[in-house]
Amino acid sequence: MAPGVRIDLAIEGMTCATCATRIEKKLNRMTGVAATVNFATEKASVEVTGDVGAEDLIAAVRQAGYTATVPPAASRPVSGPGDDSTAPATDVEPTGPAEPTGPDALGRRLAVTAALTVPVVLLAMVPAWQFTHWQWLSLALAGPVVAYGGAPFHRAAWANLSHGEATMDTLVSMGTLAAFTWSVWALFLGSAGEPGMTHGFSLAVTRTDGSGNIYLEVAAGVTSFLLAGRYFEARSKRRAGAALRALLHLGAKDVGVLRDGVETRIPIDWLAVGDRFVVRPGEKIATDGLVEEGTSAVDASMLTGESVPVEVGPGDQVTGATVNAGGRLVVRATRVGAQTQLAQMARLVEQAQTGKAQVQRLADRISGVFVPVVIVLAVLTLGFWLGAGSGTAMAFTAAVAVLIIACPCALGLATPMALLVGTGRGAQLGILIRGPQVLESTRRVDTVLLDKTGTVTTGRMALVAVTAAAGVDRVEALRLAAAVEEASEHPVARAITAGAAAGVATDAAAEGCSAGGAIRQRVGSPVVQDFRAVAGLGVRGRVDGHDVLVGRAALLARERIDVPDELASAAAADAGAGRTTVLVAWDGVARAVLAVADTVKPASAAAVADLRRLGLRPVLLTGDNATVARAVAAEVGIDEVIAEVLPAEKADVVARLQADGRVVAMVGDGVNDAAALARADLGLAMGTGTDVAIEAADLTLVRGDLAVAPDAIRLSRATLGTIRGNLFWAFAYNVTALPLAVTGLLNPMIAGAAMALSSVFVVANSLRLRRFQGSTTADRRPNHESRYPPGVPA
Repeated sequence: MAPGVRIDLAIEGMTCATCATRIEKKLNRMTGVAATVNFATEKASVEVTGDVGAEDLIAAVRQAGYTATVPPAASRPVSGPGDDSTAPATDVEPTGPAEPTGPDALGRRLAVTAALTVPVVLLAMVPAWQFTHWQWLSLALAGPVVAYGGAPFHRAAWANLSHGEATMDTLVSMGTLAAFTWSVWALFLGSAGEPGMTHGFSLAVTRTDGSGNIYLEVAAGVTSFLLAGRYFEARSKRRAGAALRALLHLGAKDVGVLRDGVETRIPIDWLAVGDRFVVRPGEKIATDGLVEEGTSAVDASMLTGESVPVEVGPGDQVTGATVNAGGRLVVRATRVGAQTQLAQMARLVEQAQTGKAQVQRLADRISGVFVPVVIVLAVLTLGFWLGAGSGTAMAFTAAVAVLIIACPCALGLATPMALLVGTGRGAQLGILIRGPQVLESTRRVDTVLLDKTGTVTTGRMALVAVTAAAGVDRVEALRLAAAVEEASEHPVARAITAGAAAGVATDAAAEGCSAGGAIRQRVGSPVVQDFRAVAGLGVRGRVDGHDVLVGRAALLARERIDVPDELASAAAADAGAGRTTVLVAWDGVARAVLAVADTVKPASAAAVADLRRLGLRPVLLTGDNATVARAVAAEVGIDEVIAEVLPAEKADVVARLQADGRVVAMVGDGVNDAAALARADLGLAMGTGTDVAIEAADLTLVRGDLAVAPDAIRLSRATLGTIRGNLFWAFAYNVTALPLAVTGLLNPMIAGAAMALSSVFVVANSLRLRRFQGSTTADRRPNHESRYPPGVPA
């Protein structure tokens, strides 16, 4: 294998963050290897700077007790996505593993396990229901739970044991098997199997041999609770590779290629460099290329963040997946497959996800010490009481009590229960939380990057001002301009016609209003005749007997029409404010200036102020030009602006801030934001944005309202606090009760009851999150622009 190559591996068999750490350490011990293993995406990203091959890496993973494969086309130069020299043209599929079926299998296992567990627990906890021989029915039901439901934990424990390691899976397996084994012993060799046996409770702290007690509800309950936690975790991991799939689905599926002057539709995969293809109005441009015929406006906002469509003509470059908003184009393909900007952005997202800082569960970190200590403690307890002559039954009772009291039922509920309640409340408030790995970042974030187009602004062009020359009626100017623009498909034209249809307020009218309010007048739309589009300059036509021109200053100059100083000044002022200006002339005289802009969302300024109150530093990050960006930033109260940033550079900006010690959150909605959202410590996507941005983010603001962003951070922090509180009390209960178990003073039955009470506490503590209130309103009405249904009703 040549040096300077990055190899991606799909890892199988990991059950917790400790597994990822073990594999990472194993790989990094190899000479010339720098590896990062991501538990969430089940992938390893390895940079090879020595003579090490993929087969060597796979062998090392296997030695650690796991399996690895090289996904198709997963090896590529470390030099990055911009290097096209060695990337094969077929490398257009995401290199991550296919969407796993794990959650489905776990869901079926959980359903069967829960159905069998419920009667076992009820029979054990309700003495009135304990009919004759009830204990044998419990055994028949609990056996499949421990064997089938607990199989994932037993397999993981065995794999860890074979490598001299112990994790929470080890403790779960040992605790459930110990409880079940003791119950079987008590039923067959003790007095627990006698007819009429009942399961009474005694709170007396005395030593007992336990031969008359069974703990099947402990074995079954722990298995079900922990299996539920594993299922919720697997569900969140299932979507790890969806961002790449969504990004690649953004492109065109087929294309009309010109062969000997005849247009033929072919699949996009058949397109080759040098092919000439046709792009009609409204179609996606199939691949990166050079315009050879035609002129049009290309909407590249989803890739570049530019709010204004770009005028293109012969000789101009166009990018695949952008939308032709105007006339017919003939384009010659210059890059296809893995070399396109879209495919390179897919690789950026993948690299950002793979390199994301790993957030190990607090329980897993503590278990590295806690689990071995408990196991040693149980063995020492057994040995001590056997050596003290207290009898085998009493010694085993004490040892089982140690394992049961330490068995992490409450620990298993601590994260998924708080997450379940927190995410449910978030759904009501329009907030989707990806998973528990998200929450820790919200506590540490100090800088928030805000995308402009579609996040701070609406992302749609709108008519914002009409300035008329002296003696010219503004309503009449807008009426004539809208009549001509009605025949155009250009986004600026649509903004003008929409503004005319809705009615616009004028300062002069407002000044004449005794109440000081703006007077709105609805503008009629007469029929245009002799319409003609002037490529890249504007449109013209005849309306009500007037020869009307609407377009750039260059169009009027070509027609030798002078622009009065007052209109030139107004156009310059609008341009300085980041607006797009259009001149209106008729009968050879310039009469008015129309200003069109991407308008700021009503809630953006309040949201920025709220983010500041959370101690965050807001920064506007956009691919749009600096003038527009500064105007928007000033309107919403942002001091720092980073403008004219390419999609690849957005992720670089995030990385640069992180290198400076900042903990960065990114809020965005477009494809151009996807890599930055994945790279950031915390990614927040607008729910009205693209699938790519949503799948790459950690949090989704369902209703596309920036005002929800501060609430999302507050709710995430509250959920994290609840999880930490749950974990603390779960461990505190273990630590407090362990001495009683070791000394033989804790009946395993009391240990099981205490474990159940700790679980009840965790549930009750988690349910407090249902009372979380947002900073604006508790439950907002759904925004009908949202791509998601409203949240679950309160």
